[in-house]
Amino acid sequence: MKRPLSIVAIFGPTGIGKTAVAIALAERLRAEGEDPVAVSVDALQRYRGLEILTGAPSAAERARLEHRLVGTLPLSATSSAGEFATAAHAEIDALLGQGRRPIVVGGTGLYLRAALAELDLRPPVDPQIRERRRAQLEQLGAPALHHELAVKAPRTAAAIRPQDGQRVTRALELLDAGQNPTPGTDDSRLWTAALRRPTLLAGLTMERQALNARIEARVDAMIAAGAEQEVRAAAAAGASPGARQALGFQQLLDGDVEAMKTQTRRYAKRQMTWMRKLEGVRTIDVTDRTPEEVAGELRAALA
Repeated sequence: MKRPLSIVAIFGPTGIGKTAVAIALAERLRAEGEDPVAVSVDALQRYRGLEILTGAPSAAERARLEHRLVGTLPLSATSSAGEFATAAHAEIDALLGQGRRPIVVGGTGLYLRAALAELDLRPPVDPQIRERRRAQLEQLGAPALHHELAVKAPRTAAAIRPQDGQRVTRALELLDAGQNPTPGTDDSRLWTAALRRPTLLAGLTMERQALNARIEARVDAMIAAGAEQEVRAAAAAGASPGARQALGFQQLLDGDVEAMKTQTRRYAKRQMTWMRKLEGVRTIDVTDRTPEEVAGELRAALA
Protein backbone atom coordinates (compact mmCIF):
# COMPACT_ATOMS: atom_id res chain seq x y z
CA MET A 1 0.00 0.00 0.00
CA LYS A 2 1.34 3.43 -0.96
CA ARG A 3 2.34 5.56 2.04
CA PRO A 4 0.44 8.89 2.33
CA LEU A 5 2.37 12.00 1.35
CA SER A 6 3.78 14.15 4.13
CA ILE A 7 3.96 17.93 4.08
CA VAL A 8 7.33 19.64 3.75
CA ALA A 9 7.56 22.93 5.68
CA ILE A 10 10.49 25.17 4.73
CA PHE A 11 10.90 28.19 6.95
CA GLY A 12 13.54 30.56 8.23
CA PRO A 13 14.49 34.23 8.38
CA THR A 14 13.73 36.73 5.66
CA GLY A 15 16.21 36.74 2.79
CA ILE A 16 17.62 33.27 3.42
CA GLY A 17 16.36 31.78 0.14
CA LYS A 18 13.33 29.70 1.11
CA THR A 19 11.60 30.05 -2.27
CA ALA A 20 14.69 28.92 -4.17
CA VAL A 21 15.00 25.82 -1.97
CA ALA A 22 11.29 25.05 -2.40
CA ILE A 23 11.61 25.25 -6.18
CA ALA A 24 14.71 23.06 -6.21
CA LEU A 25 12.96 20.46 -4.04
CA ALA A 26 9.86 20.58 -6.24
CA GLU A 27 11.95 19.91 -9.34
CA ARG A 28 13.52 16.87 -7.68
CA LEU A 29 10.11 15.56 -6.68
CA ARG A 30 8.67 16.14 -10.16
CA ALA A 31 11.53 14.12 -11.63
CA GLU A 32 10.26 11.24 -9.47
CA GLY A 33 6.67 11.61 -10.68
CA GLU A 34 5.23 13.90 -8.01
CA ASP A 35 3.28 17.12 -8.60
CA PRO A 36 4.07 19.38 -5.62
CA VAL A 37 2.55 22.80 -4.88
CA ALA A 38 3.88 25.56 -2.62
CA VAL A 39 1.56 27.01 0.03
CA SER A 40 2.77 30.38 1.29
CA VAL A 41 2.56 31.12 5.01
CA ASP A 42 3.86 34.67 4.65
CA ALA A 43 1.16 36.90 6.09
CA LEU A 44 2.12 39.91 3.94
CA GLN A 45 2.55 38.10 0.62
CA ARG A 46 -1.21 37.61 0.64
CA TYR A 47 -1.71 41.27 -0.32
CA ARG A 48 -1.92 42.14 -4.03
CA GLY A 49 0.14 45.23 -4.75
CA LEU A 50 3.06 44.61 -2.38
CA GLU A 51 4.85 41.93 -4.40
CA ILE A 52 8.20 43.73 -4.53
CA LEU A 53 8.27 44.77 -0.88
CA THR A 54 7.24 41.36 0.47
CA GLY A 55 9.54 39.37 -1.82
CA ALA A 56 6.61 37.43 -3.23
CA PRO A 57 7.57 34.73 -5.75
CA SER A 58 8.05 36.24 -9.19
CA ALA A 59 6.15 35.19 -12.30
CA ALA A 60 9.18 33.17 -13.38
CA GLU A 61 9.34 31.42 -9.99
CA ARG A 62 5.62 30.71 -10.04
CA ALA A 63 6.01 29.23 -13.52
CA ARG A 64 8.52 26.75 -12.02
CA LEU A 65 6.37 26.01 -8.94
CA GLU A 66 2.71 26.81 -8.38
CA HIS A 67 2.17 28.92 -5.26
CA ARG A 68 -1.08 29.13 -3.33
CA LEU A 69 -2.20 31.92 -0.93
CA VAL A 70 -0.08 34.57 -2.66
CA GLY A 71 -1.79 37.78 -3.78
CA THR A 72 -5.22 36.64 -2.62
CA LEU A 73 -6.22 39.80 -0.70
CA PRO A 74 -6.78 43.41 -1.81
CA LEU A 75 -4.64 46.03 -0.10
CA SER A 76 -7.63 47.37 1.83
CA ALA A 77 -8.48 43.99 3.37
CA THR A 78 -8.08 43.07 7.01
CA SER A 79 -7.13 39.52 7.86
CA SER A 80 -6.47 37.33 10.87
CA ALA A 81 -4.58 34.20 11.77
CA GLY A 82 -7.89 32.40 12.22
CA GLU A 83 -9.09 33.31 8.74
CA PHE A 84 -5.72 32.32 7.30
CA ALA A 85 -5.79 28.98 9.15
CA THR A 86 -9.11 28.12 7.52
CA ALA A 87 -7.75 28.96 4.06
CA ALA A 88 -4.44 27.15 4.59
CA HIS A 89 -6.06 24.00 5.97
CA ALA A 90 -8.42 23.89 2.99
CA GLU A 91 -5.55 24.24 0.51
CA ILE A 92 -3.34 21.66 2.21
CA ASP A 93 -6.12 19.12 2.69
CA ALA A 94 -7.29 19.50 -0.92
CA LEU A 95 -3.76 19.03 -2.27
CA LEU A 96 -3.17 15.92 -0.18
CA GLY A 97 -6.55 14.60 -1.32
CA GLN A 98 -5.38 15.04 -4.91
CA GLY A 99 -2.12 13.22 -4.22
CA ARG A 100 -0.07 16.43 -4.53
CA ARG A 101 2.57 17.19 -1.89
CA PRO A 102 2.23 20.61 -0.22
CA ILE A 103 5.49 22.48 0.31
CA VAL A 104 4.69 25.04 2.99
CA VAL A 105 6.99 28.07 2.70
CA GLY A 106 7.39 31.11 4.96
CA GLY A 107 8.92 32.69 7.99
CA THR A 108 6.01 34.07 10.02
CA GLY A 109 5.74 32.03 13.23
CA LEU A 110 2.04 32.46 13.94
CA TYR A 111 1.05 31.84 10.33
CA LEU A 112 3.27 28.76 10.11
CA ARG A 113 1.44 27.36 13.11
CA ALA A 114 -1.88 28.41 11.62
CA ALA A 115 -1.15 26.37 8.49
CA LEU A 116 0.19 23.26 10.21
CA ALA A 117 -1.68 23.03 13.52
CA GLU A 118 -4.89 24.04 15.24
CA LEU A 119 -5.00 27.52 16.73
CA ASP A 120 -6.38 28.20 20.20
CA LEU A 121 -8.05 31.45 19.27
CA ARG A 122 -9.32 34.15 21.62
CA PRO A 123 -12.98 35.13 21.63
CA PRO A 124 -13.72 38.07 19.32
CA VAL A 125 -13.37 41.60 20.68
CA ASP A 126 -16.32 44.02 20.57
CA PRO A 127 -16.23 45.73 17.12
CA GLN A 128 -16.51 49.17 18.78
CA ILE A 129 -13.31 48.53 20.75
CA ARG A 130 -11.54 47.38 17.60
CA GLU A 131 -12.74 50.36 15.58
CA ARG A 132 -11.61 52.81 18.26
CA ARG A 133 -8.16 51.27 18.53
CA ARG A 134 -7.70 51.12 14.74
CA ALA A 135 -8.62 54.80 14.52
CA GLN A 136 -6.02 55.60 17.18
CA LEU A 137 -3.44 53.62 15.23
CA GLU A 138 -4.12 55.74 12.15
CA GLN A 139 -4.05 59.01 14.12
CA LEU A 140 -1.25 58.42 16.65
CA GLY A 141 0.92 55.73 15.09
CA ALA A 142 2.07 52.38 16.46
CA PRO A 143 4.91 53.69 18.71
CA ALA A 144 2.51 55.88 20.69
CA LEU A 145 0.14 52.96 21.27
CA HIS A 146 3.10 50.75 22.16
CA HIS A 147 4.03 53.27 24.88
CA GLU A 148 0.51 52.94 26.31
CA LEU A 149 0.81 49.17 26.18
CA ALA A 150 4.19 49.30 27.96
CA VAL A 151 2.57 51.16 30.84
CA LYS A 152 -0.40 48.81 31.09
CA ALA A 153 1.26 45.46 30.28
CA PRO A 154 5.08 45.70 30.27
CA ARG A 155 5.66 41.99 29.65
CA THR A 156 3.39 41.97 26.63
CA ALA A 157 4.92 45.18 25.23
CA ALA A 158 8.43 43.75 25.57
CA ALA A 159 7.50 40.95 23.16
CA ILE A 160 6.17 43.29 20.44
CA ARG A 161 8.03 45.68 18.16
CA PRO A 162 6.91 49.31 18.67
CA GLN A 163 6.27 49.54 14.91
CA ASP A 164 4.07 46.43 14.81
CA GLY A 165 0.75 48.22 14.81
CA GLN A 166 -1.32 45.10 14.26
CA ARG A 167 -0.02 43.26 17.34
CA VAL A 168 0.08 46.41 19.49
CA THR A 169 -3.55 47.24 18.77
CA ARG A 170 -4.59 43.60 19.25
CA ALA A 171 -2.99 43.55 22.71
CA LEU A 172 -4.70 46.82 23.67
CA GLU A 173 -8.02 45.52 22.36
CA LEU A 174 -7.70 42.47 24.61
CA LEU A 175 -6.90 44.68 27.59
CA ASP A 176 -9.89 46.88 26.81
CA ALA A 177 -12.06 43.75 26.69
CA GLY A 178 -10.82 42.60 30.09
CA GLN A 179 -8.66 39.79 28.70
CA ASN A 180 -5.02 38.99 29.45
CA PRO A 181 -2.97 39.74 26.30
CA THR A 182 0.25 38.05 27.41
CA PRO A 183 -0.49 34.47 26.25
CA GLY A 184 -1.03 35.84 22.75
CA THR A 185 2.54 37.10 22.58
CA ASP A 186 4.65 34.30 24.06
CA ASP A 187 6.34 31.44 22.20
CA SER A 188 3.62 28.94 23.11
CA ARG A 189 1.27 30.99 20.98
CA LEU A 190 3.61 30.71 17.99
CA TRP A 191 4.29 26.99 18.01
CA THR A 192 3.09 23.56 18.99
CA ALA A 193 4.49 20.11 18.27
CA ALA A 194 0.93 18.78 17.77
CA LEU A 195 0.55 19.12 13.99
CA ARG A 196 -2.52 18.27 11.92
CA ARG A 197 -0.66 16.17 9.34
CA PRO A 198 2.70 14.34 9.13
CA THR A 199 5.21 17.09 8.35
CA LEU A 200 8.94 17.38 7.72
CA LEU A 201 9.89 20.64 9.45
CA ALA A 202 12.99 22.20 7.90
CA GLY A 203 14.36 25.36 9.51
CA LEU A 204 16.95 27.13 7.35
CA THR A 205 19.76 28.97 9.12
CA MET A 206 22.77 30.93 7.92
CA GLU A 207 25.89 32.48 9.39
CA ARG A 208 24.88 35.92 10.64
CA GLN A 209 27.25 38.03 8.52
CA ALA A 210 26.32 36.12 5.38
CA LEU A 211 22.62 36.60 6.08
CA ASN A 212 23.09 40.32 6.74
CA ALA A 213 24.90 40.64 3.41
CA ARG A 214 22.00 38.89 1.66
CA ILE A 215 19.52 41.22 3.35
CA GLU A 216 21.54 44.26 2.25
CA ALA A 217 21.56 43.02 -1.35
CA ARG A 218 17.89 42.05 -1.18
CA VAL A 219 16.78 45.50 -0.03
CA ASP A 220 18.94 47.17 -2.70
CA ALA A 221 17.33 44.95 -5.33
CA MET A 222 13.85 45.84 -4.04
CA ILE A 223 14.62 49.55 -4.28
CA ALA A 224 15.96 49.12 -7.81
CA ALA A 225 12.81 47.21 -8.76
CA GLY A 226 10.55 50.05 -7.57
CA ALA A 227 9.63 49.13 -3.98
CA GLU A 228 9.35 52.76 -2.89
CA GLN A 229 6.92 53.58 -5.69
CA GLU A 230 4.96 50.41 -4.87
CA VAL A 231 4.62 51.45 -1.22
CA ARG A 232 3.49 54.98 -2.09
CA ALA A 233 0.90 53.59 -4.50
CA ALA A 234 -0.33 51.15 -1.83
CA ALA A 235 -0.65 53.94 0.74
CA ALA A 236 -2.58 56.08 -1.75
CA ALA A 237 -4.86 53.12 -2.49
CA GLY A 238 -5.85 52.84 1.19
CA ALA A 239 -3.62 50.02 2.41
CA SER A 240 -5.03 48.51 5.60
CA PRO A 241 -3.12 48.49 8.92
CA GLY A 242 -2.38 44.83 8.23
CA ALA A 243 -0.85 45.53 4.83
CA ARG A 244 1.20 48.36 6.32
CA GLN A 245 2.96 45.84 8.59
CA ALA A 246 5.10 44.71 5.67
CA LEU A 247 8.78 45.13 6.53
CA GLY A 248 9.97 48.50 5.29
CA PHE A 249 6.53 49.94 4.47
CA GLN A 250 6.74 52.95 6.79
CA GLN A 251 10.48 53.37 6.27
CA LEU A 252 10.04 53.66 2.50
CA LEU A 253 7.15 56.07 2.95
CA ASP A 254 9.66 58.13 4.96
CA GLY A 255 12.31 57.65 2.26
CA ASP A 256 14.68 55.96 4.74
CA VAL A 257 16.22 52.91 3.07
CA GLU A 258 18.86 52.46 5.79
CA ALA A 259 16.15 52.24 8.44
CA MET A 260 14.46 49.55 6.36
CA LYS A 261 17.70 47.56 6.25
CA THR A 262 18.15 47.89 10.01
CA GLN A 263 14.57 46.79 10.69
CA THR A 264 14.95 43.81 8.36
CA ARG A 265 18.19 42.66 10.01
CA ARG A 266 16.58 42.88 13.45
CA TYR A 267 13.54 40.95 12.30
CA ALA A 268 15.71 38.22 10.81
CA LYS A 269 17.59 37.94 14.11
CA ARG A 270 14.31 37.49 15.99
CA GLN A 271 13.19 34.85 13.49
CA MET A 272 16.43 32.90 14.01
CA THR A 273 16.08 33.12 17.80
CA TRP A 274 12.47 31.87 17.64
CA MET A 275 13.36 29.02 15.30
CA ARG A 276 16.03 27.66 17.64
CA LYS A 277 13.35 27.08 20.29
CA LEU A 278 11.08 24.94 18.13
CA GLU A 279 10.50 21.30 18.90
CA GLY A 280 10.89 18.67 16.18
CA VAL A 281 12.64 20.88 13.62
CA ARG A 282 15.39 19.68 11.29
CA THR A 283 17.79 22.65 11.23
CA ILE A 284 19.77 23.08 8.01
CA ASP A 285 22.67 25.54 7.73
CA VAL A 286 22.52 26.87 4.16
CA THR A 287 25.66 29.03 4.36
CA ASP A 288 27.67 28.62 1.13
CA ARG A 289 25.30 25.94 -0.15
CA THR A 290 23.21 26.00 -3.31
CA PRO A 291 19.42 25.54 -3.22
CA GLU A 292 19.93 22.26 -5.07
CA GLU A 293 22.26 20.96 -2.36
CA VAL A 294 19.78 21.87 0.36
CA ALA A 295 16.95 20.31 -1.64
CA GLY A 296 18.96 17.09 -1.87
CA GLU A 297 19.23 16.95 1.91
CA LEU A 298 15.50 17.53 2.26
CA ARG A 299 14.70 14.84 -0.27
CA ALA A 300 16.88 12.37 1.60
CA ALA A 301 15.06 13.24 4.83
CA LEU A 302 11.74 12.30 3.20
CA ALA A 303 12.89 8.77 2.39
